[in-house]
Amino acid sequence: MEGTEEKKEADVKRVHTYPLIRHSDMNDEMKTEAMELCVTACEKFANNNESAAKMIKDTMDKKFGASWHAIVGEGYGFEITHEVKNLLYMFFGGNMAICLWKCS
Repeated sequence: MEGTEEKKEADVKRVHTYPLIRHSDMNDEMKTEAMELCVTACEKFANNNESAAKMIKDTMDKKFGASWHAIVGEGYGFEITHEVKNLLYMFFGGNMAICLWKCS
């Protein structure tokens, strides 16, 4: 019986409730601000990824200059060209992915 219980525990999916940065080439200050903004937007618009992406994009445009782009969602692939030191790819709330980048 113990072996079965241990296997069930191992099969349980782990949900990350904290932001998990998968890749970023931003400086530490910008990365921290962008990460906090993404978390705030995803919490505020939990049922509307489009509104969360718009909030992230608009705020980054105001704070760090124009031409920011944001994708918020689950299960997508992407290939982008971006300015060096202006990319953030992170996960939040388990399977919610946020990709934020700047290109001019």
